[in-house]
Amino acid sequence: MSEIAEGQAHVSRALKRPAILAGLAALLVAAFLLSLVTGAVPVSVGDVLRSLFGMDVDSQTAAVIQMIRLPRSLLAVVVGAALAGSGAAFQGLFRNPLADPSLIGVSSGAAFGAVLVIVFGGLIATALPFLASPFLLPFFAFAGGIGATFAIQGLAQSRGQAATATLLLAGIAINALTWALTGFTIYMANDAQIRDFTFWSMGSLASGGWKAFWLSAVPVTLALGVILSRARALDAMLLGEREALHLGIPVHRLKHIVMIAAALAVSSSVAVSGVIGFVGIVVPHVVRMLAGPDHRIVLPGSILAGAALLLAADSFARIVVAPAELPIGLVTAAIGSPFFLWLLTHRK
Repeated sequence: MSEIAEGQAHVSRALKRPAILAGLAALLVAAFLLSLVTGAVPVSVGDVLRSLFGMDVDSQTAAVIQMIRLPRSLLAVVVGAALAGSGAAFQGLFRNPLADPSLIGVSSGAAFGAVLVIVFGGLIATALPFLASPFLLPFFAFAGGIGATFAIQGLAQSRGQAATATLLLAGIAINALTWALTGFTIYMANDAQIRDFTFWSMGSLASGGWKAFWLSAVPVTLALGVILSRARALDAMLLGEREALHLGIPVHRLKHIVMIAAALAVSSSVAVSGVIGFVGIVVPHVVRMLAGPDHRIVLPGSILAGAALLLAADSFARIVVAPAELPIGLVTAAIGSPFFLWLLTHRK
């Protein structure tokens, strides 16, 4: 009887996984359509669908959808997927619910690299002409994010293993250091450069166009593909590093691959959207509450849910103080902070 019950439970879980992913995919489609119809210029769902499928639409409406809202919505999908997918990967890799790209220094490191280009872009472009715009800022954002990642990993190493408590402490230290360096750099900036820094400190998709989308979509897609291919290995890591080694998982190599891929995804997102916090910590927890710890569903589920969340947050940011626009980082922080406090109080 116990074998029959266990078999029924296995079948139930197997059926539940595609249902959850299908529901999250439907939620993403709904959030995407909402993002396309939301804004200062009223656009109907019918106009959006006709424009997307190449049918005749008013020229002004077609321009609004194709040149402004569509690339911005696609950019929101890319950034949300990158942040949530990377957050799920970090949490599984370090077996720590607090291992978020923002909390462990990747986002702040990437922002520091971007701020260097904002303030000293002319000098850097002269010294590195082969990295001329538009590749200069994304390259430095990635270098800052990957540098912070390896600095934290090196500080957290103890006898060949990364202690989770030391990881968080190292993340706090690297966060403080990179924001201090960012503040020092901004201190030497002019008024225009300081205004540009606001983009990074609060996050925004306002400048999202087709160029920003393609600059981020290619590296993020590659990085998330690498992370998704390590789902089974991340499941083994939940048992502990020693147990994963006994199961044949190359733990040290896995850490480097996942950390580089996650840093690439987050840094590419920060390069075009600025620092957007809490998506990487909130979304994976919600997906785990729905589906359990299996990374074969946690990773793709987080990617879908993260994209949907950022689309909804961007739509809210555009209408709550219209005709002005609220920084999207404030919206995600308002969502994430209460959840973070709830998580802490329920884990005592």
